[in-house]
Amino acid sequence: MNNDINSINDDKAATGTGTDSNGFSLARDAFGRLVLTDAQGERHVGITPVRAFPLSAPDHGVSLVGSEGRELVWVDNVAQLPAPTKALLEEELAVRDFAPTLVRLHGVSSFGVPSTWTVSTDRGDTTFVLKAEEDIRRLEGGALLIASAHGVQFRIPDVKDLDRASRKLLERFL
Repeated sequence: MNNDINSINDDKAATGTGTDSNGFSLARDAFGRLVLTDAQGERHVGITPVRAFPLSAPDHGVSLVGSEGRELVWVDNVAQLPAPTKALLEEELAVRDFAPTLVRLHGVSSFGVPSTWTVSTDRGDTTFVLKAEEDIRRLEGGALLIASAHGVQFRIPDVKDLDRASRKLLERFL
């Protein structure tokens, strides 16, 4: 591991105020951006947290990436962070991980792609464009992840939980 990359082990944690035993701290600046202060006292503005396993282990393995795209800190377990740091990371991850759950498929414009889908989600009704059938990914346990043309990820935790009409429309694309 490079010397410039810090790691939070399960027995060590960052604090939201001040510097922890790994030598870094997290805060927000006046513009709402996440700021990391490293062991050398250097401030890194615009930190982006990235989950290593967003679907299978969302609270384990989070990388704090600088604006240059380089990992600055690795967090083994978000749950073991102190409350202020955990809150900052969860806030930032919630924005990044926006993935509404599809609860009903009302209709599709055509059974070829691209097609416009009209759906109900846990966040309300919407429409999106499916560019290619490859944008529907099968996950473990009968779950699906559907990527819209604009990059929004729609989750279906279990296809069996959808109503019969929704399943029938969806089967045309699987």
